[in-house]
Amino acid sequence: MLKSKKPLVLTCLAATFSGLGMSTTAMAGDSFIEALKGGKVSFVSRARYESVRQDNDLKNAHANTLRTALGYRTGQFHGFSGFVEFENVTRLGANRYNSTTNNNTDYSVVADPTGTEVNQAYFAYQNFDTTFRLGRQDITYRQAPMHRFIGNVLWRQNHQTFDALSIQNTSLADTRLSYAYIDKVHTIFGRDRDFGIIKNGKIDLHAHLFNVQYNGLSFGQLEGYAYLLDYRDAKETSSKTLGGRFAGSQPLNEQFSLVYTAEYASQDDYRSGTMSRQNYWLAELGGRYMGWTLKASYEVQQGNGTDSFKTPLGTNHAYQGWADQFLTTPPQGLKDRYLTLAGPIMGAQFVASWHDYKTDKDSLDAGHELNLMLQKTFNQHYTLGVKYADYRADSEFPSLVDTKKLWIYGQVSF
Repeated sequence: MLKSKKPLVLTCLAATFSGLGMSTTAMAGDSFIEALKGGKVSFVSRARYESVRQDNDLKNAHANTLRTALGYRTGQFHGFSGFVEFENVTRLGANRYNSTTNNNTDYSVVADPTGTEVNQAYFAYQNFDTTFRLGRQDITYRQAPMHRFIGNVLWRQNHQTFDALSIQNTSLADTRLSYAYIDKVHTIFGRDRDFGIIKNGKIDLHAHLFNVQYNGLSFGQLEGYAYLLDYRDAKETSSKTLGGRFAGSQPLNEQFSLVYTAEYASQDDYRSGTMSRQNYWLAELGGRYMGWTLKASYEVQQGNGTDSFKTPLGTNHAYQGWADQFLTTPPQGLKDRYLTLAGPIMGAQFVASWHDYKTDKDSLDAGHELNLMLQKTFNQHYTLGVKYADYRADSEFPSLVDTKKLWIYGQVSF
């Protein structure tokens, strides 16, 4: 039996160097140590107040939480590197909210459980226009926070990460090819959450993710994807999603540009899954002028009353309104017609949106929502923001209630 207590990463590196015919003694004493010492430390701390008021019997929630993340990325050694990041979420003040793990079920939910964990820890290799990552990591394919299908849920204090092998290749001109195999999802609920398929805050699955992006067009980007999710503890929910997207902008004069998006995806059963096929559409059209963007969007997630198109691994807070009333698509599906206005105000970023919801099946009124945000970053490292969501329910779709949420937050990052 082996009794060595050497770290696994060092053992793997030593074996690799031996296979390449290198002198491990010289390397360990020279460039390998320099790679370890010549890395970069990262630090992020975000304090946030969140209040939730709902038109039901739950008490109003008031949560003061602090997220702190400390990471270290090594330098490269013959293409090899590593990254580790620790994350802590701490409650500040009174415990007047339901974090989903603190048993305060008489309060509205603020899904920021306290705890400390390893948020990311992976071993990477980069060469031949290809990057390999093995371990716990972020996986995203679009600009934050618009991660519709695969995301890290940056808005919550405990981020979502994946135990995975991921590969990205850029050998072809203007093209990025991505593949990932996911073994486990570390959800936003931390280690103490047991609900449905979530065990100790984690989801076990066999997932294959394929994503291709082409940026060689002057007027937009093409994207194709296939996401195959095989849940170990809920085989009947396994699904495959196949889709394509085109998004871009076109200048019409020196000051005004047209912006547009078109996306379609289909989703149905995979392996032992039982869902019937449901579709997804997104269409956006707008303009950009003097730093301001105004666009109209129409998003449809089909549903037949039993099955509906879902995005279980996405950053869903960024879609269907910040009040988070539709994090999971209703069985009847959802149609979301919304307007978004975004631009600078005295150096701060202002965002406003208005959503009008209907179910896909039977076109029931599912309410409407106003979202507002003002956020300013100082000297690249300091951010202050305030954000508000006001969802008004409709009697035609009685499963939801009026909900108002307010956030005030500050962040420091290095």
